[in-house]
Amino acid sequence: MEDEAELIKRNEGLVRSIAARFTGRGVDMEDLVQLGMIGMIRAARSFDDERGCAFSTYAVPLIMGEIRRFLRDDGLIKVSRERKRLGSRLLYEKEKYSLKYGCDPRISELAEICGVSVEEAAEALCSATPPRSLSEPAYEDGDAPLSDLIPSPDGMSRETEVIALREAVRRMPLLWRKIVALRYDRDLSQDETARILGLTQVKISREEKKIFEYLRRELS
Repeated sequence: MEDEAELIKRNEGLVRSIAARFTGRGVDMEDLVQLGMIGMIRAARSFDDERGCAFSTYAVPLIMGEIRRFLRDDGLIKVSRERKRLGSRLLYEKEKYSLKYGCDPRISELAEICGVSVEEAAEALCSATPPRSLSEPAYEDGDAPLSDLIPSPDGMSRETEVIALREAVRRMPLLWRKIVALRYDRDLSQDETARILGLTQVKISREEKKIFEYLRRELS
C-alpha cells in the first residue's frame, strides 16, 4: 500500500477537479482547493486498501463533504471572509501536522505556523466548525441498510454513497451512533433500544427522526 504522503500527492488533481464544481459561489478557487485538501488528508489517514475500493472512490465524499460544509456554514453563520479563510488554513495545517508527527498540534503551534496570534487562531478555529475526527469509534454499517432510507445524491455511485453515509454517521453525536448501531446493526426494536440505553421509546423515536433529517441534509 502507498504511504499517505504519496496518496495525497498522486491525487491532488482530484481535489482540483472537485473544487472546480463549486466555483461561482463566492469562494476563491484556491480556498476551495485548500478545503478539499483537508478532506484528502483525512481520507489518506483513514484509508484501508482492504476495503476493496480505490482510494479515489473513498476520498471523493470526504473531499466534497469538507467543501459542502464550509459553503453551508458560510451561508448560515455570518463570519468575516478573512476569519473563515484563516480557519480553513488552520484546519489544513492541523491535518498536515498530524499526518507528519502523528499527533495534533497545540493552538500556539498552529498560530506560529500561520503567523497569527493564539487568540486569532482560537477564534478562527471556532468559526471553521471542523467535523469530528475520523478515528472516533463509529458504527460500521456493513451493507448500510440505513442508506435505503436516505435519498442518493445525483451522480453518486452505490459504493461512494455507502462511504459518504459511513462518514456522516461518524460525525454524529455519541447517542445517535449508539441508536443507529442498535437499531440498524443489531436490528433491535425501539423498545429494546430504549431499555438498553435507559431511555423511553418515545425518546428513541424522536431521536431517530432527527437522525434521518441530519443524514438527508448531509447527503443532499
